[in-house]
Amino acid sequence: MMKTRILKTLLGVACLAAGSSYAQMTPVGIWHNIDDKTGEAKAEIQVLEKDGVLSGRVVKTLRNDPNAKKTCEDCKDDRKGKDIIGLEIIRGVRADPSSAYLWGSGGTILDPENGKEYTVKMMPKEGGQKLQVRGYIGPFYRTQIWLRAQQ
Repeated sequence: MMKTRILKTLLGVACLAAGSSYAQMTPVGIWHNIDDKTGEAKAEIQVLEKDGVLSGRVVKTLRNDPNAKKTCEDCKDDRKGKDIIGLEIIRGVRADPSSAYLWGSGGTILDPENGKEYTVKMMPKEGGQKLQVRGYIGPFYRTQIWLRAQQ
């Protein structure tokens, strides 16, 4: 009787832990994007979901570089000349039906430093504490690992 109660309690705790970890397995939240060349945090990106579609904006710079670009002069679309803080860099990302934790069906990501736009796929890792962000141009890609900001 006592063993059964303990087993049920442990099972319940495990289910709660799994549920909270699943809740984090989404790109929604605030992330520190990490420069894949220097390993330094560059900015905070807020990823939001509306009607099953993700978008993301730069909400804060994390570098104290006085020479850093303030606007996206190299952008080719409606973002040209806009301030990088507040700039929507992720557009149209939907859950990918081929995988439970993959987002990217038709979405794009913009690198505001050079104005290039890439097809994007995002996948939460390590219980949702890291986000693999992979931008593609044809068969070529570049990967960054973003870290979930502590709230």
